[in-house]
Amino acid sequence: MILMKDEEPFLLDDPARLKALAHPMRRLILRHLNIHGPATSTTIGERLGAKTGTTSYHLRQLEKCGFIEEIPERSAGRERWWRRTESPRDMRAPTPGQLAPEDRPVLEEFHRVGFEEDRALLERFPEAYRRDPDWAKGSRGLGRMTKEEFAEFFDAYIALLLKYSPRVQDAPPDARPLYIRMFAFPADEP
Repeated sequence: MILMKDEEPFLLDDPARLKALAHPMRRLILRHLNIHGPATSTTIGERLGAKTGTTSYHLRQLEKCGFIEEIPERSAGRERWWRRTESPRDMRAPTPGQLAPEDRPVLEEFHRVGFEEDRALLERFPEAYRRDPDWAKGSRGLGRMTKEEFAEFFDAYIALLLKYSPRVQDAPPDARPLYIRMFAFPADEP
Protein backbone atom coordinates (compact mmCIF):
# COMPACT_ATOMS: atom_id res chain seq x y z
CA MET A 1 0.00 0.00 0.00
CA ILE A 2 1.16 3.52 -0.78
CA LEU A 3 0.58 6.13 1.88
CA MET A 4 1.60 9.71 1.24
CA LYS A 5 0.41 13.19 2.03
CA ASP A 6 -1.98 14.56 -0.58
CA GLU A 7 0.32 17.55 -1.11
CA GLU A 8 3.13 15.33 -2.38
CA PRO A 9 2.95 14.26 -6.02
CA PHE A 10 3.57 10.55 -6.50
CA LEU A 11 5.57 9.67 -9.60
CA LEU A 12 4.14 6.54 -11.19
CA ASP A 13 7.50 5.38 -12.56
CA ASP A 14 7.27 1.67 -11.72
CA PRO A 15 6.76 -0.14 -15.06
CA ALA A 16 4.73 -2.92 -13.40
CA ARG A 17 2.32 -0.42 -11.89
CA LEU A 18 2.09 1.52 -15.17
CA LYS A 19 1.35 -1.75 -16.96
CA ALA A 20 -1.39 -2.55 -14.45
CA LEU A 21 -3.00 0.84 -15.12
CA ALA A 22 -2.60 0.49 -18.89
CA HIS A 23 -4.99 -2.48 -19.02
CA PRO A 24 -8.56 -1.44 -20.00
CA MET A 25 -10.31 -4.00 -17.73
CA ARG A 26 -8.24 -2.99 -14.72
CA ARG A 27 -9.05 0.66 -15.35
CA LEU A 28 -12.76 -0.21 -15.50
CA ILE A 29 -12.46 -2.14 -12.23
CA LEU A 30 -10.70 0.77 -10.52
CA ARG A 31 -13.30 3.20 -11.84
CA HIS A 32 -16.09 0.93 -10.54
CA LEU A 33 -14.50 0.75 -7.08
CA ASN A 34 -13.91 4.52 -7.06
CA ILE A 35 -17.52 5.32 -7.95
CA HIS A 36 -19.50 2.52 -6.30
CA GLY A 37 -17.24 1.50 -3.43
CA PRO A 38 -16.31 -2.02 -2.30
CA ALA A 39 -17.41 -4.96 -4.43
CA THR A 40 -16.81 -8.63 -5.16
CA SER A 41 -15.45 -10.03 -8.42
CA THR A 42 -18.98 -11.31 -9.14
CA THR A 43 -20.66 -7.91 -8.76
CA ILE A 44 -17.89 -6.23 -10.77
CA GLY A 45 -18.18 -8.89 -13.48
CA GLU A 46 -21.96 -8.43 -13.69
CA ARG A 47 -21.60 -4.66 -13.91
CA LEU A 48 -18.83 -4.76 -16.52
CA GLY A 49 -20.13 -7.72 -18.54
CA ALA A 50 -17.10 -9.89 -17.73
CA LYS A 51 -16.70 -13.39 -16.34
CA THR A 52 -15.93 -13.72 -12.65
CA GLY A 53 -12.67 -15.54 -13.42
CA THR A 54 -11.55 -12.60 -15.55
CA THR A 55 -12.39 -10.01 -12.91
CA SER A 56 -10.78 -12.16 -10.18
CA TYR A 57 -7.53 -12.32 -12.16
CA HIS A 58 -7.44 -8.57 -12.73
CA LEU A 59 -8.33 -7.86 -9.09
CA ARG A 60 -5.33 -9.95 -8.00
CA GLN A 61 -3.06 -8.02 -10.40
CA LEU A 62 -4.31 -4.71 -9.00
CA GLU A 63 -3.76 -6.02 -5.47
CA LYS A 64 -0.15 -7.01 -6.31
CA CYS A 65 0.51 -3.42 -7.39
CA GLY A 66 -1.06 -1.94 -4.26
CA PHE A 67 -4.06 -0.26 -5.91
CA ILE A 68 -6.71 -2.34 -4.13
CA GLU A 69 -6.96 -4.54 -1.06
CA GLU A 70 -9.22 -7.26 0.23
CA ILE A 71 -11.65 -6.35 3.01
CA PRO A 72 -11.11 -9.30 5.37
CA GLU A 73 -14.04 -8.50 7.67
CA ARG A 74 -16.49 -8.65 4.73
CA SER A 75 -14.92 -11.63 2.96
CA ALA A 76 -16.11 -15.16 3.72
CA GLY A 77 -15.29 -18.43 1.99
CA ARG A 78 -14.83 -17.84 -1.74
CA GLU A 79 -16.54 -14.44 -1.62
CA ARG A 80 -13.85 -11.78 -1.40
CA TRP A 81 -14.69 -8.10 -1.09
CA TRP A 82 -12.30 -5.51 -2.55
CA ARG A 83 -11.76 -1.78 -2.05
CA ARG A 84 -9.35 0.89 -3.25
CA THR A 85 -6.33 1.43 -1.06
CA GLU A 86 -5.50 4.76 0.51
CA SER A 87 -3.21 5.88 -2.27
CA PRO A 88 -1.98 9.31 -3.24
CA ARG A 89 -4.57 11.35 -5.09
CA ASP A 90 -1.86 13.22 -7.03
CA MET A 91 -0.32 10.44 -9.12
CA ARG A 92 1.70 11.71 -12.07
CA ALA A 93 3.02 9.86 -15.08
CA PRO A 94 6.76 9.98 -15.63
CA THR A 95 8.35 11.61 -18.64
CA PRO A 96 9.82 9.16 -21.18
CA GLY A 97 13.29 10.14 -19.98
CA GLN A 98 12.47 8.97 -16.45
CA LEU A 99 12.01 5.40 -17.68
CA ALA A 100 14.42 2.93 -19.20
CA PRO A 101 14.04 2.79 -22.99
CA GLU A 102 12.53 -0.71 -22.82
CA ASP A 103 9.79 0.55 -20.45
CA ARG A 104 8.70 3.51 -22.56
CA PRO A 105 6.16 1.51 -24.63
CA VAL A 106 4.28 0.81 -21.37
CA LEU A 107 4.05 4.56 -20.75
CA GLU A 108 2.77 5.09 -24.30
CA GLU A 109 0.12 2.38 -23.78
CA PHE A 110 -0.84 3.93 -20.43
CA HIS A 111 -1.48 7.25 -22.17
CA ARG A 112 -3.21 5.66 -25.19
CA VAL A 113 -5.69 3.73 -23.04
CA GLY A 114 -6.32 6.76 -20.84
CA PHE A 115 -7.05 9.04 -23.77
CA GLU A 116 -9.29 6.39 -25.32
CA GLU A 117 -11.35 6.56 -22.10
CA ASP A 118 -11.30 10.36 -22.26
CA ARG A 119 -12.58 10.33 -25.84
CA ALA A 120 -15.50 8.10 -24.79
CA LEU A 121 -16.30 10.48 -21.93
CA LEU A 122 -16.16 13.45 -24.28
CA GLU A 123 -18.74 11.76 -26.51
CA ARG A 124 -21.06 11.46 -23.48
CA PHE A 125 -20.73 15.15 -22.59
CA PRO A 126 -23.48 16.64 -24.84
CA GLU A 127 -26.13 14.30 -23.42
CA ALA A 128 -24.99 14.95 -19.83
CA TYR A 129 -25.15 18.69 -20.52
CA ARG A 130 -28.68 18.41 -21.95
CA ARG A 131 -29.79 16.36 -18.94
CA ASP A 132 -28.46 18.74 -16.29
CA PRO A 133 -26.21 21.67 -17.21
CA ASP A 134 -25.61 22.40 -13.53
CA TRP A 135 -23.70 19.09 -13.30
CA ALA A 136 -21.88 19.25 -16.67
CA LYS A 137 -19.37 22.00 -17.35
CA GLY A 138 -16.89 22.38 -20.16
CA SER A 139 -14.10 24.81 -20.88
CA ARG A 140 -11.65 25.30 -23.66
CA GLY A 141 -9.00 27.95 -23.89
CA LEU A 142 -5.75 29.08 -25.39
CA GLY A 143 -3.07 30.36 -23.06
CA ARG A 144 0.44 31.68 -23.51
CA MET A 145 2.92 30.52 -20.89
CA THR A 146 6.58 29.82 -20.42
CA LYS A 147 7.57 26.27 -19.49
CA GLU A 148 7.97 27.40 -15.86
CA GLU A 149 4.57 29.13 -15.84
CA PHE A 150 2.97 26.03 -17.37
CA ALA A 151 4.46 23.84 -14.62
CA GLU A 152 3.09 26.28 -12.02
CA PHE A 153 -0.32 26.30 -13.75
CA PHE A 154 -0.45 22.48 -13.71
CA ASP A 155 0.48 22.31 -10.02
CA ALA A 156 -2.20 24.92 -9.22
CA TYR A 157 -4.77 22.90 -11.19
CA ILE A 158 -3.90 19.73 -9.22
CA ALA A 159 -4.08 21.66 -5.93
CA LEU A 160 -7.51 23.02 -6.89
CA LEU A 161 -8.71 19.56 -7.87
CA LEU A 162 -7.54 18.12 -4.54
CA LYS A 163 -9.10 21.01 -2.59
CA TYR A 164 -12.55 20.35 -4.07
CA SER A 165 -12.29 16.55 -4.26
CA PRO A 166 -12.20 15.05 -0.78
CA ARG A 167 -11.78 11.33 -0.32
CA VAL A 168 -15.09 9.48 -0.44
CA GLN A 169 -15.28 9.07 3.36
CA ASP A 170 -14.81 12.84 3.83
CA ALA A 171 -17.25 14.00 1.14
CA PRO A 172 -20.59 15.57 2.06
CA PRO A 173 -23.64 13.29 1.65
CA ASP A 174 -24.87 15.14 -1.47
CA ALA A 175 -21.48 14.98 -3.25
CA ARG A 176 -21.42 13.11 -6.56
CA PRO A 177 -18.44 11.55 -8.33
CA LEU A 178 -17.46 13.68 -11.35
CA TYR A 179 -15.20 12.94 -14.29
CA ILE A 180 -12.75 15.84 -14.48
CA ARG A 181 -10.18 16.10 -17.26
CA MET A 182 -7.58 18.67 -18.21
CA PHE A 183 -5.09 18.31 -21.00
CA ALA A 184 -2.79 20.81 -22.60
CA PHE A 185 -0.07 20.81 -25.25
CA PRO A 186 1.59 23.36 -27.55
CA ALA A 187 -0.75 24.89 -30.13
CA ASP A 188 2.03 26.01 -32.47
CA GLU A 189 3.20 22.52 -33.43
CA PRO A 190 1.73 20.55 -36.36
